[in-house]
Amino acid sequence: MAKILITGATGTIGVELAKHLITKHALTLVGRDFSDFPDDIQNKATIVKRDLLEPENWNGLLDGIEYVIQLAGEADQDADFYDSLLDLNYKIPHNLYNEATKAKDLKRIIVASSIHIVDGYPDGVEVKTTDPIRPANLYGVSKAYLEGLAAYHAYSNGIESIAIRIADYKVSDDELDEEVDEYGMAMYLSKEDMNRLIDGCIEAELKEPFLIVNGVSNNTFTRLSNEEARVNLGYNPQDNAFEKKNIF
Repeated sequence: MAKILITGATGTIGVELAKHLITKHALTLVGRDFSDFPDDIQNKATIVKRDLLEPENWNGLLDGIEYVIQLAGEADQDADFYDSLLDLNYKIPHNLYNEATKAKDLKRIIVASSIHIVDGYPDGVEVKTTDPIRPANLYGVSKAYLEGLAAYHAYSNGIESIAIRIADYKVSDDELDEEVDEYGMAMYLSKEDMNRLIDGCIEAELKEPFLIVNGVSNNTFTRLSNEEARVNLGYNPQDNAFEKKNIF
C-alpha cells in the first residue's frame, strides 16, 4: 500500500482515480471544495482543503507522501494566459516541485499533460512522444512548460516524474457521441484504461528519472502512440472506441 496524494482530486479524473485507488492505497486528496465529493471516498481518505496557488499552503503537504498525482490546473483548451493559465498551469506546478525538493519520502510525481501539446499535427497522424511538440493553443503550450519543469527537476534534483499526455477522457461510454468521427474515436481514453495506466505509473521501475507516455485507449487507430507506455509501464489498454461505436 502506497501513500498517494492527488491534487485536483475533485475534478472528473480525480474523482474516478480516487474511486479506483482507495481500496489499494492510502490516499490524501487535495482540493478547494469537497461539497459534491462522494462521501464513501471522503470517509476512507485524508481530505485537505487548500488553495494550491499559495506557496505557503504547500508547507508540509508532501510529508510522508510517496507518490503525487498532479491533476490540479486549468483544463480549458481555450483558456486565457493571464485569466487562468499563468496561475493554474504555471504557478501551481512550480509550487509542487519546489515543495518536492524538500520531501524526504517522495518516490515519484505523475503529472497530467495533454494531447493538446501535439494537437497541431494534421488529422490522421499518429504522434509519438519522441516527435517534436506542436501545440495548437496556449493551453498546449502550458503543458509543454509542465513537461519541461518535470524534466528539469528529474535530471537536476532527482525528482522522478512521469508525464501523461491525456487524450479524450471519457468516464462512461454514454459520453461517446453518436456522430463522433474517426478522428474523435482515435483520441478516446476510457476511465478503465486510465486506471490501468495510473497503476503502471505507480508500480513500474523506470530506466530514466523522467518519462513521457501517451494516455489513450486501444483504438483501431490512435491519435497518440501507446508504444512508450506499453514498453516502459506494461500498459495494456483494453478499450477500443471503434468497436464501442457499433453499439449505437
